[in-house]
Amino acid sequence: MKPTGTDPRILSIAAEVAKSPEQNVPVILLKLKEIINITPLGSSELKKIKQDIYCYDLIQYCLLVLSQDCSRIQGGWTTISQLTQILSHCCVGLEPGEDAEEFYNELLPSAAENFLFLGRQLQTCFINAVKAEEKDELLHFFQIVTDSLFWLLGGHVELIQNVLQSDNFLHLLQADNVQIGSAVMMMLQNILQINSGDLLRIGRKALYSILDEVIFKLFSTPSPVIRSTATKLLLLMAESHQEILILLRQSTCYKGLRSLLSKQETGTEFSQELRQLVGLLSPTVCQEVEEQKLHQAACLIQAYWKGFQTRKRLKKLPSAVIALQRSFRSKRTKMFLEINRQKEEEDLKLRLQLQRQRAMRLSRELRLSMLEIVHPGQVEKHYREMEEKSALIIQKHWRGYRERKNFHQQRQSLTEYKAAVTLQRAALKFLAKCHKKKKLFAPWRGLQELTDARRIELKQQVDDYVRRHLGSPMSDVVSRELHAQAQERLQHYFMGRAMEERAQQHREALMAQISTNVEQLMKAPSLKEAEGKEPELFLSRSRPVAAKAKQAHLTTLKHIQAPWWKKLGEESGDEIDVPKDELSVELETLFIGGTKPP
Repeated sequence: MKPTGTDPRILSIAAEVAKSPEQNVPVILLKLKEIINITPLGSSELKKIKQDIYCYDLIQYCLLVLSQDCSRIQGGWTTISQLTQILSHCCVGLEPGEDAEEFYNELLPSAAENFLFLGRQLQTCFINAVKAEEKDELLHFFQIVTDSLFWLLGGHVELIQNVLQSDNFLHLLQADNVQIGSAVMMMLQNILQINSGDLLRIGRKALYSILDEVIFKLFSTPSPVIRSTATKLLLLMAESHQEILILLRQSTCYKGLRSLLSKQETGTEFSQELRQLVGLLSPTVCQEVEEQKLHQAACLIQAYWKGFQTRKRLKKLPSAVIALQRSFRSKRTKMFLEINRQKEEEDLKLRLQLQRQRAMRLSRELRLSMLEIVHPGQVEKHYREMEEKSALIIQKHWRGYRERKNFHQQRQSLTEYKAAVTLQRAALKFLAKCHKKKKLFAPWRGLQELTDARRIELKQQVDDYVRRHLGSPMSDVVSRELHAQAQERLQHYFMGRAMEERAQQHREALMAQISTNVEQLMKAPSLKEAEGKEPELFLSRSRPVAAKAKQAHLTTLKHIQAPWWKKLGEESGDEIDVPKDELSVELETLFIGGTKPP
């Protein structure tokens, strides 16, 4: 989506790029440099111009031009160096908007890689050049490209890791030329000063290659500029990262580095940095570094643990605050309730005191009025009657208080006694039922075998009984009939015993129901106080009971409504005849206790 309010200069350049042939595009893109230089740095206008340049794909055109062969570009290295400046200035401070992922993941890394590739081409041309003027010109272009790359890295620090791992950067670092090598070393020093943390995030192979090249230049190059830059680089990396210092001290690849550094000339310009580096590589310093590393690790562990504890306490803080607020509010509510209760008690005491005073005043006024009415001879009698009434009232209140006190004292024991009686009754009923079930369902165990002595004893008892009770002789037929009658009666008895038990259980259930109905009627509210479906609980399902209740009710009503002269000569037990048509009513509407409606 193209932005609104685009600068007309950008529009004209984009139109020229789209219409012009490929060989004229680099020269047209150089017009962007004039627009950027005129606009003040840090202004919103410059940001808007950069966004317009990016939206119209002019930055992509610059990348395409830089990736082409240098000999085919009009203007040569002059145009290329100016395009690198334009590209670096446009990428720094640009807000890509919706295409941020493409800008940061594709465009910026490709731009940095193109700068390194151009630097490598300039290095090759510089080595192959013969004339001094040509070399100076190429060195100037190389400096412009490295400055553009450094400007890009300053605006986008995340590209430093990609640059340090690039093969083109390692080839630039391995240059034997003093001028190119010093420029690359200065660029590396400036990059590490921006962000030295990326040095540990690169691969181990790339880190070893950089260290090897820096140490090689320190000992093999006679140029004091490169040696000074290499010493400062080593010192910067060792001071910034303890891992690199430990690597330089303990790795077998760099064994003897401290002794070689101590043999270097001390009268040079970088002798102070050299002494610092030798001091860092000494065993005591290394031990101190190890101790410092352990101390930092302990501090880091403590910081994580304290942070965990603090976060844990912060998570519990809302619940603790809520609990504190709840306890405070409950305490405040209780305090307010206590204050209100005390005020109510004080108001009640004041009202009671006022009522007593008013009652005393009224009683005194009543006495004075009575004294005015009573005859003087009856005053003494009146006083005596008043004293007796007062004594009776005091005695009545005292006896009521005493009886209520005794009742409250005996209430618990009475409740316990009733509960014990109920439990005993239920337990006895349960034991009786269990005993009946055992008798009813007890298996036949058979008769005990008689011994010879027992048989002789029983036979003697039978003979003695027969001798004492001589009966009339009975024939075999009569005895058989008598035996059959006895067996029949015995069978009838056993068959009727179960029915009697069921009838007894039914009677007990009816008695329990009657007692329940009586208790329910005693506790039932009056008809004025009854609400809802409470009257329906006292409906009866028995029509004889309902008819009898209706008859009794009508009898009572007629007896109440009859004139007095009809009640003369009647007795309380006399019944009144009620017509049958008056009894033909809905029996379910009778108020009779017992059961719920069907």
